[in-house]
Amino acid sequence: MIEKKQSIHERALLVGVSCSEAEGFVNSDDETMDELRELLETAGGEAVLSAVQNRKTPDPRTFIGEGKCRELRELIKGNEIELVVFDNELGPSQTRALEKELDCRVIDRSALILDIFASRAQTREGKLQVELAQYQYLLPRLSGMWGHLVRQTAAGGRSPIGTRGPGETQLETDRRHVRRKIQKLKEETEGVRRVRAVQRRGREKAAVPLVCIVGYTNAGKSTLLNALTGAGVHAQGRLFDTLDPTTKSLVTPDGTQVLVSDTVGFIRNLPHHLVNAFHATLEEVSYADMLVHVIDVSSPSWQQHAGVVEKLIDELGAGAVPCITVFNKVDLVPDGDLPRRAGSVYCSALTGRGLDALMQSMVSALSAQRRRVSFVLPYSDAAVLDELYRQASVKRAEYGEHGIDVEVVADARVLGRLRRYLPQEEASDETV
Repeated sequence: MIEKKQSIHERALLVGVSCSEAEGFVNSDDETMDELRELLETAGGEAVLSAVQNRKTPDPRTFIGEGKCRELRELIKGNEIELVVFDNELGPSQTRALEKELDCRVIDRSALILDIFASRAQTREGKLQVELAQYQYLLPRLSGMWGHLVRQTAAGGRSPIGTRGPGETQLETDRRHVRRKIQKLKEETEGVRRVRAVQRRGREKAAVPLVCIVGYTNAGKSTLLNALTGAGVHAQGRLFDTLDPTTKSLVTPDGTQVLVSDTVGFIRNLPHHLVNAFHATLEEVSYADMLVHVIDVSSPSWQQHAGVVEKLIDELGAGAVPCITVFNKVDLVPDGDLPRRAGSVYCSALTGRGLDALMQSMVSALSAQRRRVSFVLPYSDAAVLDELYRQASVKRAEYGEHGIDVEVVADARVLGRLRRYLPQEEASDETV
């Protein structure tokens, strides 16, 4: 007799909902469902079936309606499905109702992404931020874990021996525990932020520019970091392959030392729990001297992906940071099919094509932002020197008869405040 081979992957049904009359509803379509399939595979699951339902509005209780629940329940039984993954975000009560109707474990897109992040975090910082996001996601869903005990006493009837009393008590105990845990993790995350602030002040004092590589997940950010700096960061072409940010030093062709930082990949409908938890890491983007936005030009959805990244950059307060757009993976696209966008760079981080042009663009952009100037600071304004030590790179400060002879490398923001001290020739556009 031949035994049926058991799959090592968890068998899943993917479900999406598209609503025509629900204002602000994030609809599912073929692209989001394909991305959900990739997310599931990244998490170690296997998409056996998928279904997209069109409705006017979501069903308040089951999200998809009673009839669709019966239909999916038959599919689940007939195909040995172990998990149902919704492309849309579910409320806690909807998740519980669906699990009851489908007789199967149910999660949504946010829970799936959290699971991937949990498996990828390697550093203490990364694990800390993922744990905070998980607890924030868990807190409103705790009541479902004790629903069986609450239901047994809710009607006021006689409860089975051994089940009387502890249901609500345990629920409240768990809620207090989770709230305490969230508060503790927030305090530790704030510690991470303070450490980063100290590192940032040291970098600013040394006048070392920071370049942050941003982009949609799997756009090739880590491969580009490796190509530019030889960092040796693991890059395997999977969604969220890089979770813990990596910063490496780079010396540009003109001899300028630059720090280049890889960042967590963005994705559409990124759970707000993750955005909040990773703010200590993501806020570095707003302090960068320049962003390099990497776009996978071989993806049919590259325009939507670019829009998602640009929106998140604005939400992080980095919309005004100078940015170079890099169309990556040009080796996979015929030259005639490449988009044309003024000021963009076209490269392949894997083959090295176009990296020289990218480096030159970075040099030009950074040089335009920082200048070396010399001036005499009156003793009456000596407090300005302390500010310069904090916010720029002071190369020389010599005390003379008429004031302090200062030579400093600073960005446009600091130079604007120094303009009244600068000789006319120093107010020119000469760069570092």
